[in-house]
Amino acid sequence: MADTILLERRGVPSAAICTDALRASADAMAAIQGAPGYRYAVVPHPVSSLDADGLRSHARLAAPQVLEILRGPGGGAGPGD
Repeated sequence: MADTILLERRGVPSAAICTDALRASADAMAAIQGAPGYRYAVVPHPVSSLDADGLRSHARLAAPQVLEILRGPGGGAGPGD
């Protein structure tokens, strides 16, 4: 989470992906980084034990969320859009 926020601050469009079990930690890290309410994609937990098909399934869930985050509220692809 911190890396994604720092990349965005440097002008690099970024999107974090987090599992549902780690949302509280992701929200806390965003707040610590001065970005409360920071948006990120969420997939089911766990990820590390998934096989290739499971990873593809998670990627299909994450992809539209990531695109929405990168496009931003105005439909652009930059920070603050």
